[in-house]
Amino acid sequence: MGNLIIGCSGGTHKDRKEYIVYMGDLPKGQVSASSLHANLLQEAKKSPAVNSSASEYLLHSYKRSFNGFVAKLTEEESKKLSTWMGLCLCFQMERSNSSPQGHGTSSAFPWNLIEQLLKVTLLLGCWTLGSGLSLIVSVMKALVHHHPNGRALVNPHPISLATSKIIGAKYYGLDGRIDSPSPRDYSGHGTHTASTAVGNVVSGASLLGLGAGTARGGTPSARIAVYKICWGDGCSDADILAAFDDAIADGVDIISLSVGGFSALDYFEDSIAIGAFHSMKNGVLTSNAGGNRGPVNASIVNFSPWSLSVAASVIDRKFETLLQLGNNQTYEGELPLNTFEMNGMVPLIYGGDAPNTSAGSDAEYARYCYEGSLNKSLVSGKIVLCDQLSDLGVGAMSAGALGTVMPNDVYTDVSFVFPLPIPVLDSNSTSKVHEYINSTSTPTANIQKTREAKNELAPYVVWFSSRGPNPITTDILNPDIAAPGVNILAAWTEAYSLTGVRGDNRVVPYNIISGTSMACPHASGAAAYVKSFNPTWSPAAIKSALMTTATPMNPKTNTDLEFAYGAGQLNPLQAANPGLVYDAEEADYIKFVWARL
Repeated sequence: MGNLIIGCSGGTHKDRKEYIVYMGDLPKGQVSASSLHANLLQEAKKSPAVNSSASEYLLHSYKRSFNGFVAKLTEEESKKLSTWMGLCLCFQMERSNSSPQGHGTSSAFPWNLIEQLLKVTLLLGCWTLGSGLSLIVSVMKALVHHHPNGRALVNPHPISLATSKIIGAKYYGLDGRIDSPSPRDYSGHGTHTASTAVGNVVSGASLLGLGAGTARGGTPSARIAVYKICWGDGCSDADILAAFDDAIADGVDIISLSVGGFSALDYFEDSIAIGAFHSMKNGVLTSNAGGNRGPVNASIVNFSPWSLSVAASVIDRKFETLLQLGNNQTYEGELPLNTFEMNGMVPLIYGGDAPNTSAGSDAEYARYCYEGSLNKSLVSGKIVLCDQLSDLGVGAMSAGALGTVMPNDVYTDVSFVFPLPIPVLDSNSTSKVHEYINSTSTPTANIQKTREAKNELAPYVVWFSSRGPNPITTDILNPDIAAPGVNILAAWTEAYSLTGVRGDNRVVPYNIISGTSMACPHASGAAAYVKSFNPTWSPAAIKSALMTTATPMNPKTNTDLEFAYGAGQLNPLQAANPGLVYDAEEADYIKFVWARL
């Protein structure tokens, strides 16, 4: 492929900003890529006013799987490189352009244990202790040592593949903007996706009793190599490409990437598509989250033809939380995952009747239950009815409330954890709750623990899952396939409390969350499963096997049809022996790219 310069946000040396210079394949022969990059940069910097060495501005060289480098350049230097080297494009991108695509392993995946060793790479996450990942903590700590510039490096060899689920872990922060210098997972997202893809079989898994059963990943016998690329403020393009560069050279079999941008980019303006192209060239399939920007048409963010784009579908388990009033009326909501047990009836109050006037709040403000708006003496020990779904109920919780009732007419199908008991009801139901409060001098209520129910309409693609068609090549259908991505139970970090809200002391090894981030590792695990039976198959052949054996989905519950679910619902057992596969290789994709120019 041709060369490319990608600009990144940042830049601390006056007018210099960080650029990615993408140069395609590695140079032939005994040429040192690092020396080549330094020489190119030195030539671009030649100026009577510039006497500093190029190495001062060369931040990183891509030299293991493809050719390129990250450097701090002026606008003039970037233009000079573009003109001098014949680079095809120069543009600037923000660090936050990519982010995790998240909002257990379901019984829909009764896959047999695979004895063959596979290495499945999780480009986002890391690990937490326990979680069915067979982590040997002392060995993993021994692996990590520190480079003088602060970046952790990993020795890829000293661990026994027979005794460890995670065979290596690296983290990236080429611009220095990292939360903590460690590949460990502090948000839970990476642990969840990793265990969904290849987690061991663990009995008795649940979120404090919810979704109880046996958890298992798609291919439990597979191993994991972790490449952590995301931090609190997003995922850097430079780090994404560095992780691809390493993962491909490390010899992984499948790359699972639950990360995506906020908008569609052309194939070779997108770091994920570039990395996936080189993984394809090296026989490695990249499985991508399709994005959480649905149901708008052409909202999919990962769609390169040489990777697998995955939509999120609803499974046949849903959660319901009941509110019982003192008049014996009950109302049901599906948004909260309430793990709390509330004993007996509790006093009920309307937020608008309890303004914190000493802080300047009034009834109009207090009815939304914003933090600081409620009078603690009136609210403490009670359930508060609020007129808006906001801040996870933190406003009511900080005022001492035991629970809160909130309206929701927008979000369906998905469930979330809150730091206190909350039934989220439709506005018609909350209006009736308000009427009840006004009908008695002693209104009471009880919020019951969430219960499970059967979703008879499943599977169908959830509303937030990004839709096709391919926004760059509109005659290509996307996403490629749908997989379970709603209310998925899987492993979770125990580094922080469940919600991270002050006062919420629940620390759990499993959590239930939703997103195309959760769908992606289901497909990644399935791809590993297929490859275990067909180790010589190309990425295109594995993708074909998954797509041609997918289960058709009901058009009545999926009105966007193929733009929602692609080929249909993932069916891993069938995919292992599809009968017919459609293959493609690097030359086919190059022809496709050139045909668009």
